[in-house]
Amino acid sequence: MSEEKLKKDFKSKLLKHVELFTKAVSTDNGDWIIKGFIDILKNIYTISVDTKVVSKVMEILIFPKMIIFAKENDYKLLLCEEQNAYPDLTFIDTAGNKYAVDIKSTYRKNNDEVNGMTLGAFTGYFRDRKSKKNSVFPYGDYVGHFVLGIVYSRNASKASERKVYKIEDLININSVIKDITFFVQEKHLIAVDRPGSGNTKNIGSVNKIKDLIEGNGPFKKLGEDVFDDYWMYYLTKDMAKEVELKTPPYRNLTEYFEYKKVKSKKRSKRAI
Repeated sequence: MSEEKLKKDFKSKLLKHVELFTKAVSTDNGDWIIKGFIDILKNIYTISVDTKVVSKVMEILIFPKMIIFAKENDYKLLLCEEQNAYPDLTFIDTAGNKYAVDIKSTYRKNNDEVNGMTLGAFTGYFRDRKSKKNSVFPYGDYVGHFVLGIVYSRNASKASERKVYKIEDLININSVIKDITFFVQEKHLIAVDRPGSGNTKNIGSVNKIKDLIEGNGPFKKLGEDVFDDYWMYYLTKDMAKEVELKTPPYRNLTEYFEYKKVKSKKRSKRAI
């Protein structure tokens, strides 16, 4: 089976389990099942709406469903044991093909847009595809790189973080998030041509909800090879200074293709 067919097959199987993920984290009315943290005295402290906190708790809720998914499809599942290493989950089929899945979440800004998400580093393991540094397996060993995305709404009527609740109050505690939607996409299909935020070394994503779900990023028509090449040689301003360049060679796809034309012309002249 070709790599494209392997990726399509894996994505199709994972999408079938999305409903399980939704049921695992939501009540019947769409609220998050998590109300807070409990101590040994049975005091409940409401959870923060901070995106990092929400993301981490969401991962904990999803992992048991991932184990079910792996067993039902005869995959071996490896969890990332190091913080900030790639990917969150590694699936290996019976033929030894590896699939990387990163769990990413973001909140809705309105009915059409989200705050955006980062899709992993474009340095380190992404560039040295034979290195295992900060990666479960070398990046190049994976047949496909996927994002299990989570989109949610922040609850305007969330409970006070300063108040301590009791067990009997549980049903009356408002969840900090609601209306949770899952999607599965290959990473390059939802990536954009700029970092996730500021001068960070993480790949940014599209911010339209429809584009996330349907995989309508700018690299969709260009292909994964262009995505890889673009981000493997992308430089931030600081990175450009480190190699004694006044400015990065390119900052977006338009400049990237112009840069590639110039490089191509220089090579042609040298060949002559």
